[in-house]
Amino acid sequence: MAVLKAKEVKRMSREERNAKLQELRFELVKAGVTANKTNAKTKEIKRAIARLLTINKSQGENLSKGAGNKIPKAHKGELKNK
Repeated sequence: MAVLKAKEVKRMSREERNAKLQELRFELVKAGVTANKTNAKTKEIKRAIARLLTINKSQGENLSKGAGNKIPKAHKGELKNK
């Protein structure tokens, strides 16, 4: 797995980023990642996934699972004023 740089990710289309994200997630599962055990390969895969998600978010696209279901919490001050 080659290093995925931010410049490369920005040049990708939305479909390419989505495909790459799914590919990296599958590769992470295939690598047998556990909570206690990480190596250089798994760290690089996690970083690449984070880069993809960060750039997607900055460009207004949210491809992570369940991210669209989040409801913002009201501030405590807003609840008292009503």
